[in-house]
Amino acid sequence: MPPKHPVTVIGLGLMGRALASALLAAGHPTTVWNRSPYKAAPLVAEGATHAGSVTEAVAAGELVITCLTGFEDTREALAPAAEALAGRSLVTLNSGTPGGARETAAWATAHGARFLAGAVKDVPSAVGAAGTLLYYGGDREVFDAYRSTLEVFGGDTVHLGDDVDLAALYEMAVGAILLPALVGFFQGAAAVQSRGLSAESTVRFAGKWLDMIKGLLPGYAQEIDRGDYGDPQSTVNVFLAGAAYEAEFGAEAQVDTEWVGPLNDLVRRAVEAGHGEHSVSALTEVLRKPTPSA
Repeated sequence: MPPKHPVTVIGLGLMGRALASALLAAGHPTTVWNRSPYKAAPLVAEGATHAGSVTEAVAAGELVITCLTGFEDTREALAPAAEALAGRSLVTLNSGTPGGARETAAWATAHGARFLAGAVKDVPSAVGAAGTLLYYGGDREVFDAYRSTLEVFGGDTVHLGDDVDLAALYEMAVGAILLPALVGFFQGAAAVQSRGLSAESTVRFAGKWLDMIKGLLPGYAQEIDRGDYGDPQSTVNVFLAGAAYEAEFGAEAQVDTEWVGPLNDLVRRAVEAGHGEHSVSALTEVLRKPTPSA
């Protein structure tokens, strides 16, 4: 049976509470702390120990997991407990940039902690499920030592590499998909409601559409990695032609389609750059900024 390491969870928002609950359910001695103490009460009822201070919280766990908004918030919250970090393993599960991860890693290791930065790629209610993805970058020894504990949060648990900023890199890179996809769904929901139909009626079709998009990703990734866009399944020109209908559809359905404007501008720029008959994955070349000359 895997060891039940004592764990501290700092930050008890929706995700932090889900992480702490998963640890408690798995039998780990769990200490919790949050700036707003009342958020600890439900977890105490489940068996958690509520630390009186962040220093007390850090001292209680050999593994310290933070789930705050960003890396700067993490450093700020831990600052009073900096000396207590010595000899402990710190795992961050928050949003933020690769630069923020590197800065936090340098800060943590300067105070004697081992460091691993991760990301939860799902919603709080999915924490603990077999298919829930979490990935980490940083100290491989920390990942290996606590892997069974980290797998409590999700069955698809991945170490990306020793670079401490890899989870933040993939978090930003993959996360860029989320808002455009959701806003597209919300626009469609508003449009069908304008005809007296339910948003629920779109779910089956939207799901099939997302499945189709998922199926295209491996081919697009290969095109991008090769830099060869000459054998398209769908061209940039096809997307440009479709853009012409956005404003007309918005007026008819009484929905705001202005959010699509920058995306359509990107398509136009790709055509102007000579990619009209190339695969739509050639938009990557327009998104890519030139490397500054020395």
